[in-house]
Amino acid sequence: MKMQKIHWIGIICSVIVMSLLYVLMESGNLFFIFGMGFLVVVTPFVYSMIRETNINSEKEEMFLEFARNLVESVKTGTPINKSIINIKNKSYGALEKHVKKLSNQISLGVPLSSALQIFSKDVNNKTISRALTLIGQAERAGGDIGEILESVAGAVNTSDKLKKERKAAISTLVAQGYIIFLVFMVIILVMQFKIFPMVAGISGTESQGIGMFGGAGGEVSSEEMANAFLYLLLIQGFFNGLTIGKLAEGNVKSGLRHSFILMLTAFLVSTGANIFFT
Repeated sequence: MKMQKIHWIGIICSVIVMSLLYVLMESGNLFFIFGMGFLVVVTPFVYSMIRETNINSEKEEMFLEFARNLVESVKTGTPINKSIINIKNKSYGALEKHVKKLSNQISLGVPLSSALQIFSKDVNNKTISRALTLIGQAERAGGDIGEILESVAGAVNTSDKLKKERKAAISTLVAQGYIIFLVFMVIILVMQFKIFPMVAGISGTESQGIGMFGGAGGEVSSEEMANAFLYLLLIQGFFNGLTIGKLAEGNVKSGLRHSFILMLTAFLVSTGANIFFT
């Protein structure tokens, strides 16, 4: 992912937010200050990732429409070069500028195979690149380009249907993943604010109640205990999100979006509970 203007703005805003919070808040809330600064930095990158994923999905859908239009034109006896030029003015969403560039290159006399390679590089999508490779090889081989284009369109359509069916079938597991994490977070908060104080009260002193978590007889402050639980929630949220992404969309990169949501929820809920209950 290339650094964009929005990313630099996020970094600058993060520095400003951390500076203001450090001045306005007590030094004991440094972890909260750091967390808010980190949140401001990460948000633009997560937004860019989500936007990129949505654009890729739209490109695949529009390429299917482009392939169908191309098949219809070629089936009427129009050469594939002329067919691409004829359909360039149709609406293809995120793919529209790439289709027009492809058409313009062919109009200027660029060989179809070279134009398709440039088109594939510009689109930067694995599914589309595979389909364009097949079209280019078919054009060079001199076979029935209409039949081959129809087969390519059918393959892209099947791939799109399988992705949608997988996403629909796995949506229940995604919801379960979120619910499990929320239940886990509630259990952690109950342990932190109810169970451990109760144990400390029974033992007589706070140090005796939670001293076993401080190493060799060392005491653990409430702030250290809160941070430890927060680290646990953040780690759980991060890996839980990656798992959800892998199950739902087939790749770990998509899980970063879910990780961000879960970690943000854990951070806000945990820090908010610590401010409210302490």
